[in-house]
Amino acid sequence: MAAQELVVDVPRIKKAAHNAIPLTVTTYTLPHEMEVYIAEVLEVYLVELGQSKLKDYLSYCLRELAVNAKKANTKRVYFESRGLELANSGDYEEGMKSFKNDTLENMGPYLQKLKEKGLYVKVIFHAQGPSIKIEVRNNVELSRTEYVRIHDKLARSRKYTSLEEAMSNVLDPSEGAGLGIVILVLMLKKMGLSEDCFDIWTENGETVARITVPFAETRIESITLLTDQIVAQISRLPQFPENVSQIQRLIADPNSQMIDIAHYILTDPALTADLLKLVNSAAFMTSKRVNDIVEAVKLVGLKQIKMLLFSYGTLKVLGDSTEERKKLWEHCYRTAYYAYNLVKNFKPNNKPLLDDSYVSGMLHDMGKIIFQEVHPALLDKIRGFCIEKGIPASTFEDLAGGMSHAEIGARIAEKWNFPDALVSAIRYHHEPSLVPAQHKDVVHTVYLANVFCEYEQGAVAWEQIESQVLGDFGFTTEKQFKSIVDQMSDGFRAEANRLARENATAKK
Repeated sequence: MAAQELVVDVPRIKKAAHNAIPLTVTTYTLPHEMEVYIAEVLEVYLVELGQSKLKDYLSYCLRELAVNAKKANTKRVYFESRGLELANSGDYEEGMKSFKNDTLENMGPYLQKLKEKGLYVKVIFHAQGPSIKIEVRNNVELSRTEYVRIHDKLARSRKYTSLEEAMSNVLDPSEGAGLGIVILVLMLKKMGLSEDCFDIWTENGETVARITVPFAETRIESITLLTDQIVAQISRLPQFPENVSQIQRLIADPNSQMIDIAHYILTDPALTADLLKLVNSAAFMTSKRVNDIVEAVKLVGLKQIKMLLFSYGTLKVLGDSTEERKKLWEHCYRTAYYAYNLVKNFKPNNKPLLDDSYVSGMLHDMGKIIFQEVHPALLDKIRGFCIEKGIPASTFEDLAGGMSHAEIGARIAEKWNFPDALVSAIRYHHEPSLVPAQHKDVVHTVYLANVFCEYEQGAVAWEQIESQVLGDFGFTTEKQFKSIVDQMSDGFRAEANRLARENATAKK
């Protein structure tokens, strides 16, 4: 990346911090300009998460890990140029005697080889649940010798309580990084953390160094207090529509007949029209237009009708009266379509997941819509609450900008007695690694469907997507992933156009 391109994209960093999206910076040669850029990104990220006091400590740790990763990559091309094997202990000792001086005196050719071989250093920032995770990855695996040396240094570092004490002990000058690791552990201690918050390992051809920093307790308490206050205030939202609840009770009754349920739906013309609209939507891709509610119930099944009613009822309560709210619902429709078709194409034998996927996608962002429902007078009341409790204004602004919208949506969904799987899809759609095991499938589906939307808009990169979820759906390369996103995007557009034409014809 050229120096003139290293502009800190503040809105993108804020979005990543607020929505638990991993933020990735990749470099091959780690020039000074890139080190400065990474430090600036870290500062913006920490400020957004209320952790600016950690900037100096984490800046050191991050630079140390990035430089070590670059050094590990350089070591590979250096040993290769000399015909030495890293895994051979004799070769390792011989190579390390001259590695430092040779590369310092003439680094240019080695930097060029790093680029040619695609040996990268990736820095990943990820706010997840109650912690910030900062990773540095490079695409070479530690040798056994390197692994032993690093963990020996970590073990020795535990006995030091000050920098002076550490510096009085010479720790393997041939490596040059021994003291750096010790200082990193001391920095963690200054932040009130133990060395257990740092780990380094190898996986899938990469070396991963990770620092995990818990959020400040005051920050967690402030967010929780504000969320409680908002949910309490918007409890005045109307109850879930009674006619919808009655149909759901009928569906849950084992003695109910399908025809009786269909006839009950028919007593409400608005509900009938909206359910037919949903059944004929792009998600279900029916071979022909369905105009009869009895046929619709038979086509999608009672379980799916019951789930669609949650979507219908929520839309009725929250509405789509403003342009901003319409845009949010449009995003939800697209996410629902992608979620349904992800299951249909990748997990076709999982019928319960197919039943849950569309509505879970449809309602995943209901917390954002609910927050927009809050009246200006209530916002003033919440600001006063912040002052009373000593909560910084920035914390309230985080909530207004979308932070914790998933929790707010989930709390309202619980109030409306939504199924547990649907509540989990709303609560964890940005943090799939935190979901309870029994709801993993639906959360992974909604998370990936939402990522499809973000990816096609250029708002999220391949490297930022949770690898566990990608693996769950069999995605191994970005080319394969992009192909599916493009296909689904084209499918959604084609079906939306078809429905628009049909609706125009029907109005004539």
